[in-house]
Amino acid sequence: QVQLVESGGGLVQPGGSLRLSCAASGLTFSSYTMRWYRQAPGKERELVARISSGGGSTIYADAMKGRFTISRDNAKNTVYLQMNSLNSEDTALYYCNAQHVYTRRDYWGQGTQVTVSS
Repeated sequence: QVQLVESGGGLVQPGGSLRLSCAASGLTFSSYTMRWYRQAPGKERELVARISSGGGSTIYADAMKGRFTISRDNAKNTVYLQMNSLNSEDTALYYCNAQHVYTRRDYWGQGTQVTVSS
């Protein structure tokens, strides 16, 4: 079965950095567009970043541009989210999502918590 397992979350001070990872199994990773979403308490889930199946195209939400970088390693079936200059508004549960490029079937991970606080 398909599994997406996020890791790398934790507590970080404002201005700090974290690198999230999402390891995929049970699917042909290179056939999936990968996305990171986040959901803060009391707020709707929002898109953070997206990377194409081959890694050549990326999209970021405006609030993350210049601070976050999404990347992927298709040989390792893993997508990453490098997060810099973190602030309290980045506190959320971060999820990865895999969507097949043709069927549009998608899968979700369980999420990893990121807390930005001094």
